[in-house]
Amino acid sequence: MSKVEIRNLNRSFDGVPVLKDLSLDVGEGEFVSILGPSGSGKSTTFSVLTGALPPSSGEVLVDGKPLAQQPGRFAYMPQKDALLPWRRVMDNATLGLEVAGVRRKEARRRVEPLLETFGLAGYERSYPAQLSGGMRQRTALLRTVVQEREVLLLDEPFGALDALTRARMQQWIERIWEKHRWTVLLITHDVRESIFLSDRIYVFSPRPATVVKSVEVDLPRPRTLATFSDPAFTRIETELLETLLGEEQ
Repeated sequence: MSKVEIRNLNRSFDGVPVLKDLSLDVGEGEFVSILGPSGSGKSTTFSVLTGALPPSSGEVLVDGKPLAQQPGRFAYMPQKDALLPWRRVMDNATLGLEVAGVRRKEARRRVEPLLETFGLAGYERSYPAQLSGGMRQRTALLRTVVQEREVLLLDEPFGALDALTRARMQQWIERIWEKHRWTVLLITHDVRESIFLSDRIYVFSPRPATVVKSVEVDLPRPRTLATFSDPAFTRIETELLETLLGEEQ
């Protein structure tokens, strides 16, 4: 059984359809990416999953049960790190727990063992302005992960980073995911990023969004820089680009 199922999801704004009969699923411990043109409805899909927007019709199931009956199953990381500049790394990482009602002392106890894993040990008392772009994103991801929700929603988490930092973050998150095997749904515009990180990729059409292709990424893990030169990687990249460019014409 799938961990997350979206079935015939529709969403409109002022009569303008944004999502149209959208269906996809994510398996337990699977890393799945969503690719699609800008404005196609990818972030709207996440807004429905987090409960920020109700669907116009259709349903979302988690473990086979309606999402409306079990809110709070998703942890969401937005495009920007959204760190509070007046809070240190430790206090930014605990923020999601504190908002959920966890006492600060307990929140810090949960965050502390993860600092080294996320490359933040020794920076607990640093402010966001003192961090590199990659470290800011790792802090934001730690804030998301430590909430211990069953599914992570990552909305272009590396989109604002320079190319070198982005490549390092892709390799880092692949390693850490390999260790923890979270269930992840990632929005990205980067075709190569989606292939490198994912088990499966959904391609959205232009708005109103529907799934036009689902691509299995049958590349061995763990993935390394050598993965990018694998002929299978090139084949998948070509297939995705042909689909995306065809949809934009």
